Amino acid sequence: MPRRLAAGLAAVTLATVMAPAPAMADPEAASARAALPTTNFPLGRPGAAAQKHRAVAAGIDLFTLDHGTATEGYTVSVLKGGKDVFSEEEAGALAQAVEAAGLTAGVQRFTRPGVADYPEAVGHMVRVGLWDLDDRAKAAKTVGKLKDAGISSKVDYLGDDGTKTTGPWDVRVLTVDPRAFRGSYHASIGTSVAKRETPSSMAKRAGAVAAVNGGFFNIHTESHLRGEPVGVSVVDGRLLSEAVAGRSALVLKGRTARVTEVKTTITAKSVDGERTAVTGVNRVARADELVLYTEEYGAKTPSDDGAEAVLDSEGSVIELRPAGGRVKPGTRVLHGTGIMGDWIWSHAWETWKVDITSKVVDLRTGKAIPLTPETSVIGGGVGLVRNGRERITAKADGHASINMIMRRHPRTIAGVTKSGKLLLATVDGRKPGVTVGASMIEAAHLMLWLGARQAINLDGGGSSAMVVKGKLANRPSDGAERPVGDALLVVP
Repeated sequence: MPRRLAAGLAAVTLATVMAPAPAMADPEAASARAALPTTNFPLGRPGAAAQKHRAVAAGIDLFTLDHGTATEGYTVSVLKGGKDVFSEEEAGALAQAVEAAGLTAGVQRFTRPGVADYPEAVGHMVRVGLWDLDDRAKAAKTVGKLKDAGISSKVDYLGDDGTKTTGPWDVRVLTVDPRAFRGSYHASIGTSVAKRETPSSMAKRAGAVAAVNGGFFNIHTESHLRGEPVGVSVVDGRLLSEAVAGRSALVLKGRTARVTEVKTTITAKSVDGERTAVTGVNRVARADELVLYTEEYGAKTPSDDGAEAVLDSEGSVIELRPAGGRVKPGTRVLHGTGIMGDWIWSHAWETWKVDITSKVVDLRTGKAIPLTPETSVIGGGVGLVRNGRERITAKADGHASINMIMRRHPRTIAGVTKSGKLLLATVDGRKPGVTVGASMIEAAHLMLWLGARQAINLDGGGSSAMVVKGKLANRPSDGAERPVGDALLVVP
């Protein structure tokens, strides 16, 4: 029978090692200017994080937080079918296979904590060996030995697991106080929806004093279209990507920000009275769909078997054409596939008018969000904090997995305090011995410690970037700033 893992990889239950959510702090009460709490840093061992402060502009302050030391090293995790988490029976069988290959294996049992809409679960990993931080090469050799035996595996840094750790953490926090800041917040998709661009580039073009990366973008579409946001995107009042109904979003208007859940409805109504739902905006159409392409799309519409109606700014049909073409400035294109292609041929004749009505609904209030030029909406990865309490909506927001909830990654997080102060934070990660990143639960705890009443997780990993006055403030895990789908801009 396989041996159990030695000390350091003993079976763990995350609920017993994660600190409870900290009580919400009120950093604004400390002084008239921006300030962060100085005690009870919520990550790692109790204590104060080392802080550095920089005044960026009126009402805008940047803080650098460092905390913890590295005590973990490396292990090797066994894979099957690309997975590293198994039932107890599966894990036992894999551990036996490893021992049959002449190596000592252990089964690590852990509990993934429950969140607001996803209950806790127990998992098992099969791991081989323990190495110090300086001995990654030795762990890699074990991966090679297992490969020779026909067993897939990978090197894992234990600090990434999401169980108890001593860090270290490298965090940037940008605070924007609307009582002193006189500018506004905006979303940006860069030069086009289809094309990705760095937050630095987007910030420079808009004259922004600061920026962070926005929501997730579609890495599963064609390479030249991968700037497409996954979920809602509104830029200065223009709906550029439809919502996944019920998912969290950050709503920006002027110098106000709030977190809520949204849905979108888009309707096409022909002059002959026929109306139908438009199911997508600026993305590849699926079978029997009607998709709207705006001039911000920045790519040709799909060359499929569908039909297209080109609309002018007033909604008049100026051209009927087979699918596949440019979206010229001042126009929009209705693209139909299958039965929706038939709808276009029947109800969008040249010179006819087709009214397009777009609505973004705040599901907390049930009211439509006015799509004015001052309004932007960025889709988030997961809601973290609601009404000053931890509320992680991983399932509703499409990230209900061990990897996304429990394991540590670089994070970009946005929050709003009771007085309306905007909090933007990046937690760097994937740098063993330097900074470990954060789990979703740790991200929520960090926002509560900062005083957030509402908070949302944005895209993370190699996308996490904070730009202040034209320079990167954090250290992206890719080693350089990654082009992304959209960004949040703080414009003076």
